[in-house]
Amino acid sequence: MPELPEVEVLARHLDGVLRGRTVREVSVLRVKSTRPTSARRIREALTGGQFQSVRRRAKYLLFEIDPAGNAPVFTLLGHLGMTGRMYLLPARRRLPRHAVVTMDLGRHQFVFEDTRYFGRLTLDDSALAALGPEPLEVDFDGDVLRARLGRSRQAIKVKLLDQRVVGGIGNIYASEALFRAGISPRQAARGLSRAKCRALVHAIRATLQEAIEGGSTVPLDFSGASRRDGLFYYGRAEEAPDYYEEQLAVYDREGEPCLKCATPIRRMVQAARSTYFCPACQRA
Repeated sequence: MPELPEVEVLARHLDGVLRGRTVREVSVLRVKSTRPTSARRIREALTGGQFQSVRRRAKYLLFEIDPAGNAPVFTLLGHLGMTGRMYLLPARRRLPRHAVVTMDLGRHQFVFEDTRYFGRLTLDDSALAALGPEPLEVDFDGDVLRARLGRSRQAIKVKLLDQRVVGGIGNIYASEALFRAGISPRQAARGLSRAKCRALVHAIRATLQEAIEGGSTVPLDFSGASRRDGLFYYGRAEEAPDYYEEQLAVYDREGEPCLKCATPIRRMVQAARSTYFCPACQRA
């Protein structure tokens, strides 16, 4: 499933290729993918509109649209779900089998493809109201994290996945940040000291920024037509350097030596998700 770095890289990419483009026509090929907004409402709102910008909030894509006429700018909300992809195709290119929403942009067509249909492209932005702070914003610090963890008895790894606590952190980068901060994923959230919360915020920022930087500097195939890296969500384009590989310290490295102390990395299940950690560097 795409996590914050992948969505951020996609938002930057789409902002570059969509900004200033006008929507000539909209096709909703699967009505579930725009719910709760109807297909008719999507077509009426977007047709004739112009893309002003694309940005990210947590794991959501926010498309700012300037509609035809004198109506105010509005936001189209996108979420990739588990298997969603959003990219441009040449106008005459055959659509993929699982295209759910397309937009005619003239020489190109915007394609929202979703194999398992868990993604959304909708005018309903109510989901944003429940999100916690952005982990990369300067006002997100150790004190803010500590306050949002409150008196929760939940394990800190599980709590980090709660989008109401902090927006956008997913399973992979939660494990990576906890390792970087030297915090056991089993640690009760309420047991983190102020110093540990500061260290964790620093680790979260560093982990996410490194992943974003890596994805932003390597040519990625947003349509997924080429083979996947197996790590960064989007497939690596043919011209990408062969040496590129996102460096993960613990995730998916069960049994391999810790990069710091050589202790074998362990895996456990928390809230039905795999957690990877070093039992020596991350003592409870």
